[in-house]
Amino acid sequence: MTAADLADRMDRVKLSALRDHLDELEYPLSREAARERCEDVVLVLADGEEPLAAVIERSGETSFGSAEALTEELFSLLPRRAVGEPYQSEGEG
Repeated sequence: MTAADLADRMDRVKLSALRDHLDELEYPLSREAARERCEDVVLVLADGEEPLAAVIERSGETSFGSAEALTEELFSLLPRRAVGEPYQSEGEG
């Protein structure tokens, strides 16, 4: 299987829909379990894409009590440029 074939099999989730995706998991959830359950998910960022499992792996937390807690942790691990240009708002203009 090529890298392109593997990429086609992965779910792509925009940051704006990340919380909805994480709401589908059961909590509390260990970091390892979260990583395993998100191995087939790619985050669509303003400046590219990144496997969700790779972002979770960078966390120093050992577990997450809720989707909100996991979402907040993930956003804290992403670079500012991943969410778009500073001071820019979607939908204006």
